[in-house]
Amino acid sequence: MDWSERARAAEALQDWDEAIALVRAHAECFSDDPDMHDNHLWHMDLLARAERISELTERALTDSHARRRLNRSLRERGMEAALCDRAEDGDRGALYILVRLMCETGRVREAQKVVADIAPEDQYARQIVASDCWT
Repeated sequence: MDWSERARAAEALQDWDEAIALVRAHAECFSDDPDMHDNHLWHMDLLARAERISELTERALTDSHARRRLNRSLRERGMEAALCDRAEDGDRGALYILVRLMCETGRVREAQKVVADIAPEDQYARQIVASDCWT
């Protein structure tokens, strides 16, 4: 059994420590080797599924893949306040996810207020409110 098969087996058993350690050893962000890059994405997914939010948050400071996976994880967990905090700190991805979530749950006025308060000049955020909140 090679390392990836062992990692998949550990993942299936939710042995997150083992799976993460195995994948991390074969992962590299923006690698020229597509397998190493794919393993990096797998690593970020494992961190989220293991609920290692603090580790993802730390990695998100310098890693766009960690940042995107963190924001998705926060949404999946219904952690709107954390998304809002990240958006207020300048994470536009968190803002867009938060606004879409508000639109999907019929909170048009809240979505408009978030955009107005956090990023009134962000045309993409305004576009999300204009299109996603009315469809």
